[in-house]
Formats: sequence, structure tokens, C-alpha cells
Amino acid sequence: QVLLVESGGGSVQAGGSLRLSCEASRYTYRSACMGWFRQAPGKGREAVAAIDSDGNSSYADSVKGRFTISQNNAKNTLYLQMNSLKPEDSAMYYCAADPSVFCTDYVLSHMDYWGKGTLVTISS
Repeated sequence: QVLLVESGGGSVQAGGSLRLSCEASRYTYRSACMGWFRQAPGKGREAVAAIDSDGNSSYADSVKGRFTISQNNAKNTLYLQMNSLKPEDSAMYYCAADPSVFCTDYVLSHMDYWGKGTLVTISS
């Protein structure tokens, strides 16, 4: 069973930065769509950023220019660098993985593996 473990969440003031990490283990597939999702209280889950096997990345409009997704394949780790944080970025952030080659909208809506999340709180 694939195991995804997030870390790096915390509480910062608006304008600050955080870097989330997601360590993957027992992942034996050759390809992967990896993504970061978030869910704020009372709201639905949304895809924040994703990266596919070719290194192509995509972002939600609300985080473009502020967040950067990256991965270190040697360390089996996914990152999300979050800058210029806003109170509306406050949410539980989840890492997810899927064996698909590309991160299509369908794949992002049906990711196979999920971490338990890390909490991000931004104060104004």
C-alpha cells in the first residue's frame, strides 16, 4: 500500500511563506501524477497544484505566481513552496498520488492515494 506523509504545515502571518513536503513510500509504479489539494472548513476540496511524470505542472488560479510545486525523485518527495500567503490559503493540505502519466482533470478528481494532511493557518 502506498504511503504518503505530509509535513511542513503551521501558522504564519499573511505575507509569509511555508514549504510543505510529502514523502512517498511503497510507490512502485513507473509513472505518477502527484498533487497538492486543500480543504478549508465548510468548503469542498480543491486541487492546488499538480505535477506529472514529465515534470509538467499546473496550478489553481488562486495560487499562480505564489505557489510552486516540485519533486525530488531521488528522495521520493513532493514539495509545495508557498509564498505571499493569504488568510484564504488557510486549510488542511493533502498530498495525493495516482499512477497516471498525466494530471488531467479526471485524474485529479480520482486520485488513488492520499496522505492524512497537514494544517496551514494564515493570520491577518
